[in-house]
Order: sequence, then structure tokens, then C-alpha cells
Amino acid sequence: MTAAENVCYTLINVASDSEPPSEVSLKADLEKGEIKAKTEALKKVIIMILNGEKLPGLLMTIIRFVLPLQDHTIKKLLLVFWEIVPKTTPDGKLLQEMILVCDAYRKDLQHPNEFIRGSTLRFLCKLKESELLEPLMPAIRACLEHRHSYVRRNAVLAIYTIYRNFEHLIPDAPELIHDFLVNEKDASCKRNAFMMLIHADQDRALDYLSTCIDQVHTFGDILQLVIVELIYKVCHANPSERARFIRCIYNLLQSSSPAVKYEAAGTLVTLSSAPTAIKAAAQCYIDLIIKESDNNVKLIVLDRLIELKEHPTHERVLQDLVMDILRVLSTPDLEVRKKTLQLALDLVSSRNVEELVIVLKKEVIKTNNVTEHEDTDKYRQLLVRTLHSCSVRFPDMAANVIPVLMEFLSDTNEAAAADVLEFVREAIQRFDNLRPLIIEKMLEVFHAIKTVKIYRGALWILGEYCSTKEDIQSVMTEVRRSLGEIPIVDNEIKKETGEVKPEDEVSAAPAQKLVTEMGTYVTQSALSSSRPSKKEEDRPPLRGFLMDGDFYVAASLATTLTKVALRYVALVQDKKKQNSFVAEAMLIMVTVLHLGKSSLPKKQITDDDVDRISLCLKVLSECSPLMNDIFNKECRRSLSHMLAVRLEEEKLSQKKESEKRNVTVQADDPISFMQLTAKNEMTSKEDQFQLSLLAAMGNTQRKEAADPLASKLNKVTQLTGFSDPVYAEAYVHVNQYDIVLDVLVVNQTSDTLQNCTLELATLGDLKLVEKPSPLTLAPHDFANIKANVKVASTENGIIFGNIVYDVSGAASDRNCVVLSDIHIDIMDYIQPASCTDAEFRQMWAEFEWENKVTVNTNITDLNEYLQHILKSTNMKCLTPEKALSGFCGFMAANLYARSIFGEDALANVSIEKPLHLGPDAPVNGHIRIRAKSQGMALSLGDKINLSQKKANV
Repeated sequence: MTAAENVCYTLINVASDSEPPSEVSLKADLEKGEIKAKTEALKKVIIMILNGEKLPGLLMTIIRFVLPLQDHTIKKLLLVFWEIVPKTTPDGKLLQEMILVCDAYRKDLQHPNEFIRGSTLRFLCKLKESELLEPLMPAIRACLEHRHSYVRRNAVLAIYTIYRNFEHLIPDAPELIHDFLVNEKDASCKRNAFMMLIHADQDRALDYLSTCIDQVHTFGDILQLVIVELIYKVCHANPSERARFIRCIYNLLQSSSPAVKYEAAGTLVTLSSAPTAIKAAAQCYIDLIIKESDNNVKLIVLDRLIELKEHPTHERVLQDLVMDILRVLSTPDLEVRKKTLQLALDLVSSRNVEELVIVLKKEVIKTNNVTEHEDTDKYRQLLVRTLHSCSVRFPDMAANVIPVLMEFLSDTNEAAAADVLEFVREAIQRFDNLRPLIIEKMLEVFHAIKTVKIYRGALWILGEYCSTKEDIQSVMTEVRRSLGEIPIVDNEIKKETGEVKPEDEVSAAPAQKLVTEMGTYVTQSALSSSRPSKKEEDRPPLRGFLMDGDFYVAASLATTLTKVALRYVALVQDKKKQNSFVAEAMLIMVTVLHLGKSSLPKKQITDDDVDRISLCLKVLSECSPLMNDIFNKECRRSLSHMLAVRLEEEKLSQKKESEKRNVTVQADDPISFMQLTAKNEMTSKEDQFQLSLLAAMGNTQRKEAADPLASKLNKVTQLTGFSDPVYAEAYVHVNQYDIVLDVLVVNQTSDTLQNCTLELATLGDLKLVEKPSPLTLAPHDFANIKANVKVASTENGIIFGNIVYDVSGAASDRNCVVLSDIHIDIMDYIQPASCTDAEFRQMWAEFEWENKVTVNTNITDLNEYLQHILKSTNMKCLTPEKALSGFCGFMAANLYARSIFGEDALANVSIEKPLHLGPDAPVNGHIRIRAKSQGMALSLGDKINLSQKKANV
């Protein structure tokens, strides 16, 4: 058995720069030193033994001069020493000196001090030599009746481990512990005793539980947790026992301990699928989320609720609890709120949608009253999107939602306002009956809009959907109000020279005489209540945008004015009024053009915007039926088509989700009856406790290849050559946040290799957790060394190093074998994810690291190349399938993925098929990758470069 396989429970941190002392000096300290010197010497001995030194000469010294001491620190150090010191001769027989040690521990088990008794019992749990334990058995049994609970509970643990390892030493252990359990009052002792019975004699444990099943709710939480585990295991193995214990689990849902409630709810769901059981478990989960302050706990329990929802029959039960689930929104954490809203949206039905909307409206109003915070804006966005989805699925709700949301168009947070605007645009197109209400509210808030992007969208909606004469006139009023006096250039120049004071502007409005017949514009001006301050502050919103050089809004304004003017001409028969309205629209466009060409704005108007405004002027001057049709019908048709496609996509994705959830049963599938199922067949069910333990250890069961052995072999990396004196290969096991290297080291020589050490170093965001301990390898022997590497971020990491060793009896320096590099694949940390187009664009603008990869492949089909990239990079294509279908010689697609560390990776694929080079010409183009960190962008680029070169078609 090699040193690396020796079992040691105690981990000790060693300073790497300390100099190892000599055996002679240690012996002197242990024999003649003071208590303090002996303590230090003993610590050094322990460290040296842990590092592979044998030190047989010190064993008798410690027995003679240290073992009799009564100092508690020394006694504790001795427990560690006896745990790690070799206790047998090379041929496997117990050392004679250990008899003396055994006698010392028999005395310690009868010591009046409870700490010494308890710690000695804990030490006996780690002993693996039955010859040492046999003389101590009467003393261990006696400790079960000690007055102190610390001694009793450790005595139970000692009896359990001895019974498990050497049953012949204490064959009556289950009976002994059962009697102890019946009379015991201390919670921790009862827990340990019950735990032992579960694993050693389950029938006795069930007998005990049956006698006290009505008192379970009065037990301590540690014992309750063990009882839940027992019930789960028993019912898992023998389903007929469910009826006997399910009432007990129901009672434990009312426990005062959150951990017990959580485990009981999880167990109840696995034992019963009755609606009452599911409802009780879900209610328990919701209470836990609300009462627990830790956000991680909230997220974990929310995940359990989401898992419940995935089951079609459970979903109906959870639909009745939507209002309870919404209580979780009181949590300030954004991630918790996001998951809660998504869950509520998945569960909403026509029965509870009204209540849901009322709660969400209250939450939206609350966000307006709290002090501004980064998460407040994001939360408002989430609420808006949830209300949007509710209104689309349940059109009756839209009328209640729209007035509240329209207030947020004037919000300073552009993202939330943009979401509202998108919702309003969809609502006004889909629900004809709501158009008057939306137009009315839009005109109310129009003057208060603060951001240019929202202003543009609002202008478009007003221009597209104002269909009555009064609405059209109101739109013109609002446009003039937000533009100020015209002509703009003359007005601004007069302001600069001081000829016109802001207060006097109301009376200076010659342009308004154009439309006096309407009686609408005579006295209206945005500056009627201005106060003397900076000119920029006094400017109306639209004029402010134009003076800042944002003339894209001017192009949008020109289109809106053209639409409403053409519609006005169709509605009003009076030629004079027609001409008057069209002339005013044209005047506004001309004055904006004039401003754009002047030197007054910060940036001059672009040629594109000039062309657009000029086109609108030409359309208004000619008023041809074709242009009328394009402006007033084609735009709306395009929007309608886009919304229809989006709705179709949503329905398709929902259909896929529901198909995933619905368990399809074939007509010829065998029916399994629980009562008739053999016990060994029951083991095919997954043990939840085992799964949770594996998850906690990081060994999550991934869906590996069809042959798990083959998939393991794929991850084996050869580190040295076959002709090297030491052969090494590593199996790289990637967990979520760490990598375990299982290195096989083979001594290929006929010499004994001493102090054979694996020395590792890392490159990238990797960190070696602990230094592997040295080994001694016999000729042609082999050993496994494990090394843990912690991963902090997503980038390609490299692990490199060497193996150093001494040859037994040789006088030469240490020998060294250099290892091949191990490359850690970024793909183990990247998962496909989805985001909206707006979020993608925002991240694309924000992320500063870009990596441009040139396409270099032998794939000849565009779609095939895209699928190949998606497969090799683990990214998700955000561009809809319809946009990618068909063949036109080029393709552009957006890809997105997120790492387990929360890092985002974006990619834009722009590829084309050079048709002039023939049908067999390979795809060419570029892939641009953007990420927040340099490592992510470079690593993903390297991955794409490697995978596209490997493609064999």
C-alpha cells in the first residue's frame, strides 16, 4: 500500500519554508525539554511523518517521556500522532510497543475529565487495527453510561465504526444502542444512536420510530433530519411503508427548523403525488423563501418549486398558489425576483391573471416611489416585460395595464421606457378597441418624454395610429409645443443676440397665423412659463435634441408629419384647411433642414437625414396615391408581419417546452406495478440523498457518452513518454469550480524511487489548491496522485510541471522528468443562453474586448458551417431560423453564451459563399467575438480557430 493511499483524517497546514529538524535534536527535546518544548517537538515529528519520514527511533522515546504527561494539548497532539504513525512492521504484524499505547488509552477512557474521554473515543473511530481495539471494548461500553453527553455521543460513534469495521468485537451493538436510545434524553446522543441504527439495523430503527412517531415534532432538529432521511430510504426501498410514515412527514413540515422543513417537503414530493401533498410541500417551500434571509437559500428553494412545476400534474396545483409565490417579490435581490416573476408567468391562468396583474401594477408603482438604484430600474424592466407577456396572452388585461405603464414613458431610465414602448406598439396593433385609450395617454405624456430614442418611438406610434381629425390636430399641437418657435434658426439667433427674451417669446409667433381657422395653435408655446436660466434648460425637448445634433429624430418627425398630413387630406374635404395643414408640416420640415445646415447645432445634419426629409417634402408637395399607400399602409403591414412572426416563434418554443415536459408513453410500453416490482428493480430509482451528496461534492452526474468508460478515456492525457524512467498520465475531471487531476505514476526502473514528488504550476486563472505529498515507489510499482486546481474564470488554462525523485542508494542529485502541458478546455465552462435583441446590442456596445477570427474552413455550405460553429463553441444562435432559411450567398447570425461564472460571450458570424469560385468553394468571412474580459474573447477565438480547421466534410 503506497503512502498516497494511507488513510488520514486529520489535515495539517505546514509552512513550506521551514527547515526540517534532525532526529537527535527532536529526541533531546522530547526527553528533557519543558512542556512547551515537548509540544513543539511533537508537532515537528507529526509534520515530518506526514511528509513521508518514518522516524522509528522516536517511537519508544514518545511512549516513555510524552505518553504519561497529563497536559491536554499534548494529549490532543498524541491522538494525531497515533493516527498517522506506522503501527505495523514491514510484514504486517502489530508493533510490540503498541501494547503500551493501548494500555494508556484504556486509562484515558476511564479518565475523570470528559474532554479527554470524548476526544479519545473520537480517535478510536479512526483506528483500523482490531488487535488494538479489542482490549478497549469494556471501557468503550462503560462510556455509554457516562454523565456527560459529549462522552456518550462519541461512545456511540466509536461503537458504530467498530461494529461497521470489526463486527466480531461487538456483535450486540444494535441491541445495545437501541436500549441506549430508548433511555437517552440528550438530542445529539439520540441523533448519533438513531443514525447508527439506520445504517446498522434498519428494522430496530423503524421499531423505535414507531413507538415515538407522535412525539417526533418535539424532537431536536438534528434528530428530525435523520428521521426524514430514514423515512425516505425506507419508503424508497419498500413503497408499501408509505402510508405508515407519510403522516409523520406532514407533521415535520411544521417544524421550527428550516432545514427540517426543506428536507421534509422534498421527501413528501417523492413519496406522494397527491394534490394535497404537493400543495403542502409547495406552501412549505414558499414560507421558507419568504422567511429565510439568505438569497442563496431563496434561489435553491425557488429551483425546487420550478422543478415541481415541470411535472404536468403538479403544475395545476401550483397555479392556485401563484399569489403566494408573488409574496417573494418583497425580497430586494434581483435574481430572486427574476426567477419568481418567470415562475409566476409560467403558472398564470385565466383564473388568476387578474389578481396577478393587480399585484404587478402595485409593484410597478412602488418602484416609482423608492429612491433610484441600479436594481430598481432593472426590476421595473422585469415587471414591464411580465405585464407585457400577460397582456399578450390575456388581451382582456391590456386595458388595465396600459394606463399605469404609459406613465413610465417619461422615465429617465431608457431601458424601462423602451420596454413600455415596445409593449404599447404591440398592444395598439393587436387590440383595435384600445387604440383611442393608448393615443389619449400617449398625447398626455408626450411632452414629458426625456430620451430621444423613446421620443422617436412615440412619434412613430402617434403618426401611425392617429386616425381622427382631432387626434391629428393634437399631434401637430404637441409637435409644435416640443419644437418651440419657428423658424428655429432665426429664433435661436435672436436669442443669442438678446433681441428676444424667453418671457416675451409667447407673443412672437408669426408662423401660427397659418392655421388660425382651427383655433388650436394661437396661444400655445412650450416656453410660456419659462424662468430665466440657462438656454439649454429653457429649450423644449425636440429643439434640445436637434440642437445637440441628433437629426435622426428629425427624419422620424418628417415621416410622422407626412403620414398625418396625408391622412388629414383624406379626412378633411375643405381645400383651404388641407393646404394650411400640409403647409405647416412642410414649414416644420424646412425649418429643421435649415437648422441642420446652419452652424448652430453641435453636429450638422447627415446626408441620410437630409435625403429622408427632402423625400417627405416631395411626397407632400405631390400627394400621389402610391406614396399615400406606402406611408399609411405598408408600414403597418410590416409591423403586423413582424409581430405575427414573433408570436409564431413564441408559440413554437412553448410547444417544444410542453412536449419536453409531457412524458409520452408508447402503446406497447410495459406497465410497472409498484406492488409487483422486485426489490432489486427498485434500485433503478435515483436516491435523492445520494444525488444531493454528489452535488455537494461537485460530482454532478453529467450525461456522458453512451459508453462512460470511453468518455473517461477521452479525457486521459499522457504526460511523459513510454521510455522515460517514470511514466505518468492524468485523467482530467472537471467539476463546476475546480479540476481534479488523477495522475497515474509508474516506476519503470528496477530501483526504488524515494521522495517522488509531482510538482505542478498553472498558467491562466487557475490556482493549485494543495501541493501533492511525496511518495516512495518500489521497483515497477505504481501509484495514483490526486491534485486539485481551483478555477476562477473562463479562459484557457494550462497546467505544466515535472516529477522529481531520488534513486535509493545513488549519490547523484535529484532526477527530474518534465511533463507535457495539460490544456484545460474552455468548453467545460460555457453553456448556451438566450437574451433579447436589445440586451445583445447593449452588451455589444459595452464590451471592450473584441477578437476577429477569419473563417478558414473546408465546409462549403453556409448553414452547415454555422451549425458546426454552434456545436464546437456551445453557443446558442439568437437569430431566428426563418431569418437564416433559404439561400442567398451570404449569412449573418448572432450567437450568445454564458459561463458558469456569469460571464457573457457574444459572437457575430458574417459569412458568404463565393459563388464565382464554383459550387465547391469553401465558406469565407469573419466571426467577431466580444466579451467583458480579454481571456474569454481570446479563448473563444482560439477554440473557433482550432475547431474550424479540424472540420472534415
